[in-house]
Amino acid sequence: MNDAPLPPTDGRPEVFYDGGCGLCRREIHHYQRLDREGRVHWLDIHADPGVLERIGVDWETAMQRMHARDASGRVVTGARVFVLIWSHLPGYRWLARGVRIVPGVLPLMELGYKGFARWRGRRRGVCPV
Repeated sequence: MNDAPLPPTDGRPEVFYDGGCGLCRREIHHYQRLDREGRVHWLDIHADPGVLERIGVDWETAMQRMHARDASGRVVTGARVFVLIWSHLPGYRWLARGVRIVPGVLPLMELGYKGFARWRGRRRGVCPV
């Protein structure tokens, strides 16, 4: 995967999530309930691994870090995905703005995300990587 943007989306960000992981599924379903206007295109890679072709990422890579594509086509991963999601949801936009403007918050979130991803990867039978 390179840093060049892919062709733009339909105007909504695309979020690629693991619907086979109970914890991941619960969190995404929370966000989906808030997304009453369909501002985010939610793509379950567990149900349809072929959607990963949209971003040129293989299954193993996608299972190690959450991926999304912003409306301009740029792929983002890890904690940045949550900021992208929050920026499109009522009740969370203020949080996305805060993360963007307060120095050091995003790097701290990324550290937390990396720790979670390592823990998730070790959980056998629940969230296989």
